[in-house]
This record gives sequence, structure tokens and C-alpha cells, in this order.
Amino acid sequence: MQKFLGLGVALVTPFKEDRSVDYDALKNLVEYNISNGTNYLVINGTTAESATISRGEREAIIKVIATVNAGRVPLVLGVGGNNTMQVVEELQTIDLAAIDAILSVAPYYSKPTQEGFYQHFKAIALASPKPIILYNVPGRTAKNMLPETTLRLARDFDNIIGVKEAGNIQQQYYTLLRDKPKDFLVISGDDDLALGVVLAGGAGVISVIGQGLPKEFSEMIALGLQGKNTEAYAIHYQLMEVIALIFEENNPAGIKALLKHKGITFDFVRLPLVEASKALQVKIKTFLDNRA
Repeated sequence: MQKFLGLGVALVTPFKEDRSVDYDALKNLVEYNISNGTNYLVINGTTAESATISRGEREAIIKVIATVNAGRVPLVLGVGGNNTMQVVEELQTIDLAAIDAILSVAPYYSKPTQEGFYQHFKAIALASPKPIILYNVPGRTAKNMLPETTLRLARDFDNIIGVKEAGNIQQQYYTLLRDKPKDFLVISGDDDLALGVVLAGGAGVISVIGQGLPKEFSEMIALGLQGKNTEAYAIHYQLMEVIALIFEENNPAGIKALLKHKGITFDFVRLPLVEASKALQVKIKTFLDNRA
């Protein structure tokens, strides 16, 4: 699955002041990323505030992104949740014509056993008309899907092609990379660990900061895939501060603050999230100004 190597970005959903979707800003964001080296786009992930996006908005967002993209880079759609049958129903009814793969988050809140994770993703694999990238993010779901469960799914279902691993657990990455089937993709979901994962054999990253600084982040990941660790780490060290800043309060308030200061989108979010504090806004703006 060469199309999912490198930098994927988990796009935010831009909002206007009245919290309606800002489709013009979304077009700008997509074009900015494609023009600056992003390898593929992820739609309606956690960073998109997917919990607050209606079905109608989601379908409109897909249409707008697909139109702007015009087939230039692959598109991955977030379809997941803790109601397995609802996820299956959505996969069978939503228009996936423009979509290249599905990113499906591990069930949140319910805290299933490892067998529960397996049966959930088995049902999704049997229903999905598109390849599936699993998404393990225990900091948000409250339960870690262990490597043995991920690898069992990888071996049992040909259309489960990879995992976005976002547990911020280095040993878990190494276990996946050591034991995975040959063509299975281990994709970092942790911006701070992404380069190390790539240098250890990972396929790349699905990034938050990448959409704000796509040129630098895509270059870093490309260098990592080429094994050029010295050059890649030189970029990583330049970005360490801002990666920490955008996650200081919550995601996506931090990255939206950065995008606002770059003139790409506004920083509005939907409740229960609130915009980044003035103190964090100043830190992010200072970082950007110092790079100018």
C-alpha cells in the first residue's frame, strides 16, 4: 500500500464564528497541504471534532475535499465508534466513491476486552468495501488494544492493511514492527515519536502538526523513510517545541490556533471544546514569528 507511505494529516474541520462549517477555509487548508507535500488526507478523524459533526455535514465535507483534491492524493475517511452495528451501517450507506481507505478508531468508553476489539473489527472488516486502517488511541478510548490483537486482525483479514498506533508507547511500536506481516503498515499517531517510528521501519505518520507545517514535516518523514536520520532529526529538533505546544491544552484547539496565526483558518471549535487560551496563543505565535 505505497499510497499510504509518508505524511498523512488528520484535517481539522474549520468553523465560522457561528460554529457552522467554514467550507472556504476547508478548501484553503486542503490546497495548502497538497501544495506543500502532504501525501494523503484523513477526513473526519478525532482532530476533525468528529463527535460534533452531523451526517449531513460529514457528507458535505467529503464532497468539498474530494472536489478540491481532484484525485491528487489519497483520501482516508474516519468511520468508527463504540456501536459496532452503527459503524457497519454507515460503511454500507455512505458514499465512499472518492475514498481510498477507512480509518476506524478502537471503541471508546465501552472498554471492551481484547476479544471484544477483535470481534468489533472483524464485523467492520467483513462489511467494509474499502481497505481499513485500525486506530488505537488509548488516551482517548480508555482501553489499549494490545499488539497481539492488532496482529491477529492483520493476519486474519486481508483488507485490514495497517494501524495508526497512538498510544505513545515505544515498546508497543517495536512489537508491532517486529511481528507484523510483511506488507502491514505501522503508522505513527504520535507526532513526537513519528520520526523514531519511521526509522525503526514504520510507514509514516498520520499527523496533527503536519497540516500546519506540511512542508517541514513531510520532508522530515521522507528523510526518515530514506534512512537519513541526521538530516531528519535536524528538522525534528526544530519542531519539538511546537508539537508540545499544540497539545498543551487540547486537540484541536492548539493546531487551530496555529492555523489561525498562519492565516489559513479561524480557531473556532465546538463545545465541549473551547479555543486555546490567550497564553497558549501567544506561545504559538511567538514560535511562528521566530521562524519567519
